[in-house]
Amino acid sequence: MDELPVAVVGAGPVGLAAAAHLVERGLTPLVLEAGPRAGHAVAQWNHVRLFSSWSELVDPAAGRLLEPTGWQQPAAQEYPTGAQWAQQYLVPLAEALGDRVRFGTRVVGVARRGRDRVVDAGRESEPLTVHVETEHGEERITARAVIDASGTFGEPNPLGGDGLPAVGERAAADRIVYRVPDLADPLVRQRYAGKRIAIAGAGHSALTALVALAGLAEEHPGTQILWLLRRGATGAVFGGGDADQLPARGALGQRAKAAAEAGPVQVVTGFRTAEVEAGADGVVLVSQDGHKLELVDEVVVLTGFRPDLSWLSEVRLDLDPVLQAPRTLAPLIDPNVHSCGTVYPHGARELTQPEPNVYLVGMKSYGRAPTFLAMTGYEQVRSVVAAIAGDHESAARVELTLPDTGVCGGAGVFDEPEQVVGGGCCGPVGPVAVSIGEAR
Repeated sequence: MDELPVAVVGAGPVGLAAAAHLVERGLTPLVLEAGPRAGHAVAQWNHVRLFSSWSELVDPAAGRLLEPTGWQQPAAQEYPTGAQWAQQYLVPLAEALGDRVRFGTRVVGVARRGRDRVVDAGRESEPLTVHVETEHGEERITARAVIDASGTFGEPNPLGGDGLPAVGERAAADRIVYRVPDLADPLVRQRYAGKRIAIAGAGHSALTALVALAGLAEEHPGTQILWLLRRGATGAVFGGGDADQLPARGALGQRAKAAAEAGPVQVVTGFRTAEVEAGADGVVLVSQDGHKLELVDEVVVLTGFRPDLSWLSEVRLDLDPVLQAPRTLAPLIDPNVHSCGTVYPHGARELTQPEPNVYLVGMKSYGRAPTFLAMTGYEQVRSVVAAIAGDHESAARVELTLPDTGVCGGAGVFDEPEQVVGGGCCGPVGPVAVSIGEAR
């Protein structure tokens, strides 16, 4: 199987980084991207500014691949938007990889050649088959390994507090969005200006939307914001502030805290949506205990994402039953256990599946867990590619120190009051001057 390509699913930051590492080791990558361009998912939040700087957003192997093309790395301490990340890094990287990246190619299945998941024989010796759909029809690609870097952005969690759409949620789709609104777009801005808006969620995307819409409220005083938290208190939702070793992430939390304390924002805690009552003038959200909120015009749902595992049904995966993440990785990232958001670097050992040479990496490897950093994914694929190449010493070596969030402890993800344990898990870092717009 040494002559076969390694199929990489997804031409996002982690998928393209995997391809760069494969090229550097003399292996053949074949990147399969459903969208029309590199960073297709990133382009859907192009207006959002990252809280990682350029120094943390360029994979080392990808940088080495780009150097001969004359590519100039952006200023290390600047914070790009999603659009800038795609245009200045992902698109040139895909171009450097050339025909090893195929766009408009949707993966619809992966299997062991000639065997469904029930058959034991040949799983070590037979290659994998990747089933794809293109505008020209169906195709089967034979591969020595599959690295699934398809992410989770295409599968947002619903508004419903039980993980399923709330009653009436689909019927009210014209008033609900599942992305951070792009307020630089005049039509989007008009949609929210002067309106009563509910934001559901407690992660960084929700904080970003809260800051952006609070800014809109300053310009349009009629704008009102209801921030819905499933937790019983805000607790550590704003992060570690000055103690966060990613300064822009800490700054986002502080800006969100200031916005939440401002006049146009009303915080509603312990609210788990069960029903959406739609009317001609807006929607009414009803909690699982029957509490009804006042009428709102728009709902912004930012309750996280989940992996699409449907096209992996014929390969053998060992996933945590709670997070749908690789079982060995899950305890490190489970928000029911801790809320630090700080995970030690990991790679092939934690990501190896019962199906030989099948790996879930990037956001997909986190399942339903939040707070994923690009540099975590870059370390994952460095290790995984080393394992595929047979360099097990390199695969097992840790080559990255991840930044602490500056906050630890809490009641996890349920609606119970949170307490910060011991004032936080991490010591403060030195002050860093940061000027950011929206952050992610």
